[in-house]
Amino acid sequence: MKKVFLSFPIVLLLLSGCRSSNNGELTGVQGRKNFFEPEPLEMAFIPAGSFTMGPSDQDAVFAMNSISKTVTVEAFWMDQTEITNNKYRQFVAYVRDSILRTKLGQADIPDRDYFMKDKEGNVIEPNVINWSERIDPREETTAGVIEEMYYPPEERFNGKKQVDIRKLNFTYFWVDYQQAAKAKYVYDYANNTGKYVGQVTNREGVRTDVKDRSSFIRHDTINIYPDTLCWIRDFTYSFNDPQADLYFWHPSFDNYPVVGVSWLQATAFSRWRTDYMNSALRKDGVADVQAYRLPLETEWEYAARGGLDLSMYPWGGPYTRNYKGCFLANFKPLRGNYIDDGNVYTGKVGSYEPNEFGLFDMSGNVAEWTCCAYHPSAYIFQHDLNPNYEYNARPQDPPVMKRKVIRGGSWKDIAYFLETSTRDYEYQDSTKSYIGFRNVRSYIGVNQ
Repeated sequence: MKKVFLSFPIVLLLLSGCRSSNNGELTGVQGRKNFFEPEPLEMAFIPAGSFTMGPSDQDAVFAMNSISKTVTVEAFWMDQTEITNNKYRQFVAYVRDSILRTKLGQADIPDRDYFMKDKEGNVIEPNVINWSERIDPREETTAGVIEEMYYPPEERFNGKKQVDIRKLNFTYFWVDYQQAAKAKYVYDYANNTGKYVGQVTNREGVRTDVKDRSSFIRHDTINIYPDTLCWIRDFTYSFNDPQADLYFWHPSFDNYPVVGVSWLQATAFSRWRTDYMNSALRKDGVADVQAYRLPLETEWEYAARGGLDLSMYPWGGPYTRNYKGCFLANFKPLRGNYIDDGNVYTGKVGSYEPNEFGLFDMSGNVAEWTCCAYHPSAYIFQHDLNPNYEYNARPQDPPVMKRKVIRGGSWKDIAYFLETSTRDYEYQDSTKSYIGFRNVRSYIGVNQ
């Protein structure tokens, strides 16, 4: 047994080095391509740096949830604007189409390969969708499956067919690195076996012994359609019905920030976007890039300041107007004169000048989710290198454990919430007409 174990890495060495002559020098594994990270579309590069995180003005609301602290942040990419309705609709369309094709594949329609097959003609397990297969709605079985995607006749308004958004559920998988880091893999060389030492907490809150790597793999299923009724739910005695009817789907609002998206939905979008990008790169033989995700609270503040340390707002000055008297963001100015900044509700993304990093609407328009859990004392116990505080709340956890940090203020907020250092929170499963999000992606390569 020992002999077999020792020969294994030798075989790998011979296979990996057979293409190059052995001159006794370290040359690394041959045949690997140089990697140049593709510049993501409509994302700004945020260089690594340090800054003073925390209040740049007095704590007007006596929140007492932040202190001044010097921290360092690694380089990353960040969306120049919030995710728009049109971009989020791409996610919705993908989920809709993948569900439809999965149903068609399970229907086993003759002469239709909705799942990928191997060279022998067998369906690959687990099922992989074949996106190139044409859908013929005239075929009887196909028409029946398509009909199942709509609301039943008794739920249709004016007889109009609409996709049943209750069916738009997205399942994604992820690795719980926090728990994986607490376990330890111990190898018994004498018996040529290994095992994990430690316990893991599942989604039900039950602690069990770690079985293998699969113990750290998690999956979540979530309905991804935005809550369009949040416009009515958020404001009692206010007529916002037109926003609820049109805001998400109408082409007039294509370039407006998506709202009514919970933290859980924003996280699901980020997982899908990562797989969507890496799948395209793999087809071209390019290595994967880092995952798209919600920004750390520290990353968000660092990016919002735009390299202007100790500035109250992303534009640097202490005022919300420019020298011409025009407001510099979409918020609630004066004593409720919403229209004075040019918008009653949300406005088109990029309507105001960007900060020094090229980021738009880091203050106002909509507040933005971060990945961090909210704790009023987080600044005290967080590390000063890429500070982070996350907690993967379970469904049965109390509400206080489901609080997530939001930043930036929105169209309905006063100027205090627009300050780069102001912290606030909302619950991860809640949906609001004034909260959206944008993604970041860690930079791979030498710091710039």
